[in-house]
Amino acid sequence: MTTNEFIVSLSCPDRPGIVHAVSGALLSAGCNITESQQFESPETHNFFMRIAVATAQDIDAVRNALGPVRDEFGMELGITAAGSRVTTLIMVSKEGHALNDLLFAQRAGTLPVEIPVIVSNHLDLKPMADFHGIEFIHIPVTAATKAQAEAQAEAQLLALVDEHNIELVVLARYMQILSDDLCRALSGRAINIHHSFLPSFKGAKPYHQAHARGVKLIGATAHYVTADLDEGPIIEQEVIRVDHARTAGQFVAMGRDVEGRTLTRAVAWHAERRVMLDGYRTVVFS
Repeated sequence: MTTNEFIVSLSCPDRPGIVHAVSGALLSAGCNITESQQFESPETHNFFMRIAVATAQDIDAVRNALGPVRDEFGMELGITAAGSRVTTLIMVSKEGHALNDLLFAQRAGTLPVEIPVIVSNHLDLKPMADFHGIEFIHIPVTAATKAQAEAQAEAQLLALVDEHNIELVVLARYMQILSDDLCRALSGRAINIHHSFLPSFKGAKPYHQAHARGVKLIGATAHYVTADLDEGPIIEQEVIRVDHARTAGQFVAMGRDVEGRTLTRAVAWHAERRVMLDGYRTVVFS
């Protein structure tokens, strides 16, 4: 008998009976729960749950069994095949460290995404895309042409999202600001990475600025993209210690390593349906 494995993720206002109702519905679909995590937010009073199940039934049977429970509790409900790959579009500019980490993890099988296309406002990283056999689309947007080119470029980007049925957009050191309209169109399905100095050391060469000020910690933050620049719900962060003996160049190199690791973890957790939005915060199940 074939055994299918699914990930069930849900959120709703908290009230008694949710776990009992969900478990009963899954039992009726012949599901065996192999993993379960839940959280009730004391601030928002929302309930979150991620469940891994195994069953001889198909995904439609599981979805139909959970439908009445979803309606009764007003749930946001997602059901996906375990291990399914999330179709992902990556946006880059000139720096390739974050892109390299993502492509390596995807090729190694540790990042459950499918990457049909890479978009960039520069041509510098085309050789990396070519090496991995991924289509590279050049959409030039510079400071000088941004006002005229932004609408056209973003329309082209959204057309690519539709063409390739993109589920997730990853800004892997893409150095252009997305418009408010585009941020809203990609809400909950676009992830960005930046250094963790913000709001300090804005602008060019943040690691050099941090070095000049003698900081002792550097790191990176991966977050969902919103219209509020670099202030979207945080998915993952990492910091490492530095000291006076490090050069500004070493700060940059160490920061790049942290950025790549942090972004890759955030993308993996999103793809595994471990991340759920709770207002301006995230719930991340390990």
